[in-house]
Amino acid sequence: MPKQKVIIIGPAFPFRGGIANFNNALAQEYYDRGDDVTLYSFTLQYPGFLFPGTTQYESGQAPKNLKIKTLINSVNPFNWINVARKINAEKPDYVIIRYWLPFMAPCLGTIARLLNKKTKILAITDNVIPHEKRMGDTLFTRYFVKSCDAFLTLSASVLDDLSKFTNTTFKKFIPHPIYDVFGGKISKEKAIQNLGLNSSDKHLLFFGFVRKYKGLDLMLQAMGDNRIKAMGIKLIIAGEFYDDKTEYTNMIADLSIAENIIMKSDFIPADKVKDYFCAADMITQTYRTATQSGVTQIAYSFERPMLVTNVGGLAEIVPNNKVGYVTSQNPTKIADAIIDFYTNNKEAEFTLNTSIEKKRFSWESFVNGVEQLMQKQL
Repeated sequence: MPKQKVIIIGPAFPFRGGIANFNNALAQEYYDRGDDVTLYSFTLQYPGFLFPGTTQYESGQAPKNLKIKTLINSVNPFNWINVARKINAEKPDYVIIRYWLPFMAPCLGTIARLLNKKTKILAITDNVIPHEKRMGDTLFTRYFVKSCDAFLTLSASVLDDLSKFTNTTFKKFIPHPIYDVFGGKISKEKAIQNLGLNSSDKHLLFFGFVRKYKGLDLMLQAMGDNRIKAMGIKLIIAGEFYDDKTEYTNMIADLSIAENIIMKSDFIPADKVKDYFCAADMITQTYRTATQSGVTQIAYSFERPMLVTNVGGLAEIVPNNKVGYVTSQNPTKIADAIIDFYTNNKEAEFTLNTSIEKKRFSWESFVNGVEQLMQKQL
């Protein structure tokens, strides 16, 4: 018999991206524990003006064992009423809602308000103050927050931000668990071969959707450092551009680093992710703003050293000079870290440390933390 009935509201397969991957993995952990879990996903997630990419969907097989209901239209209030009725009919023990963007607050907050009063609601908040701010963000977030009973954040900085919207004591920070949906680790030699790279080159990786807040410009400026150029280091940029790509290609030309850049500017399907991470010597996240990042957890999954900037919760997850580097948002400081990494042969040391450090980021621990928080509410 299932131990309990849990409903997760948020994007799931076939939607692509880190939040959908997270929700799929979270549901899988509940399923593995013997719980009755259902994902309520979207028929329409973003209108076109909020999604600059080519498609919101990925191909491939749906995750096994998971019940995914694609029912929610983010801009149709009549739909929200119908979705709440369907959830109420299932009589869940509790509902988990993923919140990452104020645009979603009217939809998610209204569904939450229409649920039975006995149904407790946990919000997993990626951000309460978004990276890219728009008018009305604070009003929308406050509307959503007031509809929930408890909160879980993926970084300590977001937990602090949450205090601006609620004084509840039913909140906690649990680090983002490690993704295990991209397959197992493969040898660097095999990954390089799969990607058609030169095995004699040094490779850094910048992975994921390219948006201004992710600081690719900082990384490109670091690559333009004459010391980096002299070392013949290659930067792999793997991910779809959500900004104007010409801004970056012009910068590459101005810095005279075209021969040091390997551009893979399409969406990277799940079955290819391991090739990019396992081929890289180090993963770079030179973000301008951040709370946490799923890229960090993918790097841990494949036991890859990391370079991150000291913003948001990144430094909480990447111990400096243990599994990688935490630097300022200064291209020279970023270049200094890269040079230290290669000059002092840090890869083996950092790789070993990531294999140890990653043990604290399990899905089992994450769900145990959710259960502890919700038991105070039930």
